[in-house]
Parts: sequence; C-alpha cells; structure tokens
Amino acid sequence: MHTKPVVLAAVGIAACPTIWNIVARNEYRNHSLERFFKGKRSGCYVLAAWIFFSSLYRDYLFEAAVKANASATLIPAQNKALVELAKKTAGAVFAGGMTLVLSAYYRLGITGTYLGDYFGILMSERVTSFPFSVFENPMYLGSTLSFLAISLLHNSAVGVALTAWVQAVYWISTTFFEGPFTASIYEKAAAEAAAAASSTA
Repeated sequence: MHTKPVVLAAVGIAACPTIWNIVARNEYRNHSLERFFKGKRSGCYVLAAWIFFSSLYRDYLFEAAVKANASATLIPAQNKALVELAKKTAGAVFAGGMTLVLSAYYRLGITGTYLGDYFGILMSERVTSFPFSVFENPMYLGSTLSFLAISLLHNSAVGVALTAWVQAVYWISTTFFEGPFTASIYEKAAAEAAAAASSTA
C-alpha cells in the first residue's frame, strides 16, 4: 500500500473545513476580509473562491490516493459481475450526490453556501424546501456520496476508507463547530431585531 498519497488526502480532507471555519469565525469577529476587500459580499466571494478551489485540490488528492492504491480492491477482481454492479451503482450514487449538492446550492445561492452568514449576510428565513426538507446538511452529504461513487467506480478499498473519513470530518464540523456557531449567529440577530422592535414600539 502506498501510504503517502493516503495521508496527504486524509490531511486535505480534514484541512478544508477546519481552515474555512477558522477563517469564517475570524471574519465574524474581526471583519478582516470585509475590510481588506472593501465589502461584505466581495469578502465572501473571495472566501467562496478559496473554498471552491481548495476543495478541487482535496478532490485531486483523493483521486491520487485511489489511483496510487489501485491494487487495494474493495471487491476481488475475479468477481467480475460484482465489480460491474459496483460500477453501475457508482453512477446512481454520483447522480444522487450531485442532485443534493446542486439543489442545495440553488436554494442557498453563493453567499448562503459559502458562509455569508459569518459576514453578516443573513438568509431572510430558514430554507425548508428540498433538499433541506429531507436532509439537515444536503451539500455535505452530496459531497460524501460523490466520493463514495468514485470509490465504487475504481473498486477502491482506500477510496471507501477515505470516504468514511470525509463523512466523519463533516459530521464533526457540522455537529460541534459550523452548525452551533451558525445557529448562534441567527439567534443573536433575532434577539437584536426583537430588541430594536421593542425599543421603537
């Protein structure tokens, strides 16, 4: 097994949400990007570009780890029927994942997707239509399914293991960091709006 590409992919997978959460929290407290790029939206767009391209590099590291360990198969190569079934399943899994990612992006837009809340660009109300009517974090789930699809397509045990790591990283991020902090932003905004309304009544 070639461990270096696997370690690099695992680090890249963990680094992406870790860095963007650190940058976003700093933005919420200090408005660094807003001041430097002279505006909330321009700052958010810069962060969005960084998230997008760093995610592409993470995806590259993932595929490099899978290809470097092509001999570490999930299904024995001699079981051709099952291997072919996995490849066909990969297409459906990828389509499902992309449906979740793209529909979530359609509902949220650029600023809603790329942490605009931390810049003070808040959604007017909670999004409850599909895919949010079914899944709490559809974009992260869709991303995880896409990694799983690549793993099945390449019959890669390494890919499946890294996909499990993707899911674990996203779960930790949304459960303990991004989710609670985003909720606190909206709770504070609601409290400030209620206080302002009562003061003018």
